[in-house]
Amino acid sequence: MKVVVTGITGFVGQNLSNYFSNEKVVGVSRTKSEGNVAYDEVPQALHDADAFVHLAGKAHDLKKTSSDQEYYTVNRDLTIQLFNQFLESNCPVFIYMSSVKAVADVVEESELTEDAIANPVTAYGKSKKEAEEYILKQTIPSGKYVYILRPCMIHGPLNKGNLNLLYQFVAKGIPYPLASFVNNRSFLSVDNLCFIIDQLICKKPAIGVYQVADDGGASTNELVSIIGKGMQKKVKLWRLPQGFIKFIARIGDLLHLPLNTERLTKLTENYVVSNRKIKEALQIELPLTLEEGLLKTIQSFKG
Repeated sequence: MKVVVTGITGFVGQNLSNYFSNEKVVGVSRTKSEGNVAYDEVPQALHDADAFVHLAGKAHDLKKTSSDQEYYTVNRDLTIQLFNQFLESNCPVFIYMSSVKAVADVVEESELTEDAIANPVTAYGKSKKEAEEYILKQTIPSGKYVYILRPCMIHGPLNKGNLNLLYQFVAKGIPYPLASFVNNRSFLSVDNLCFIIDQLICKKPAIGVYQVADDGGASTNELVSIIGKGMQKKVKLWRLPQGFIKFIARIGDLLHLPLNTERLTKLTENYVVSNRKIKEALQIELPLTLEEGLLKTIQSFKG
């Protein structure tokens, strides 16, 4: 099987490349290198390809140093360009890695489903949504299969996001100070994501939009406890007043500290994502449970 992958050097791209180690993977990057091609060579790379997986994108910038236009240039305009090239090729499968943030920054209901009306707030979410809208408006030729995936927070080896920040708290024996916030949120193991991408390519279910998440959810307090379990360390949970924590976060906004209001929201918000549609379409059970995936990620941090 030949799979063309944009964003091959990123966190998900590297894990997907490892997952497809027995297949022919052609990476697409800004500059041509050994085993990879440049973006202007995508049409040639798609020749005889079994699937085109578009992972490249402008990630949400918590430090707020990026302009809105950067998100639209990369997440929307580049996606449109690559999707048009896919339509003109003989490649049968196109998978676009969007985000649940293309739908909602806050989940008001008990869980987010694919039927929710999209109302993104940030330039990141809006740019992803506009890319989705373009894809969905196009007429898909017979014999081609197009999938838009909306993952929640992805974790796994090589990940450097908020999960790594929590790991550092536990590793250094620092008490977790946000235990007074009680929440429930979904996570996604990169192993489960790679498995689903593989299944989409092989089984070719109905085209459309699919959310991707591990089964179930966990509070951040439970997440910290799982990290401690993976490290065989006793965790310390401090239930400091929420008002005090929010005040410290506002100071973090001004002084560019690790804890700011946006990171506080990400660590303490409710954000539960339904994965029923993708599981029913593929008739699958996920390889890893939520805890198994998290423990594997923790082991990779230790390494």
